[in-house]
Amino acid sequence: MAKQNARTFGETPDQAINILGEGTLIKGDISASSDIRIDGQLVGNLEAKGRVVIGPKGKIDGKVKCNNVEIAGFIKGKVTVDELLNMKASAKIEGDIIAGKLAVEPGATFTGTCSMGGASASAKEDAKEKTLYNQKS
Repeated sequence: MAKQNARTFGETPDQAINILGEGTLIKGDISASSDIRIDGQLVGNLEAKGRVVIGPKGKIDGKVKCNNVEIAGFIKGKVTVDELLNMKASAKIEGDIIAGKLAVEPGATFTGTCSMGGASASAKEDAKEKTLYNQKS
């Protein structure tokens, strides 16, 4: 007899997906330990350990930090991606990008600086912030 995967109320699967639906506005920071999809609007920072998808109508006004991201919507703020940042044709980013790899479809736009490859994006960001801190001291 095959074992069935039964879940009880309150349990979350290892690969849970969080969705911020179209027409929803959240003001505040989001921290997700799994994947998240944004089709609404977030005014705040987003940090996710999994994959992030910004739908065509999704908007973020704040920093985004994650492992992988696919953007079809709009982000205004710094985007830090450890692995792959994939910009669809409808994507628009206003802010700096730090990514391991970058894929851009024709039609996508971004305004800001871009740094990619080499060490992980998080390590690059941490090193840059330490340098800026040391220069101010």
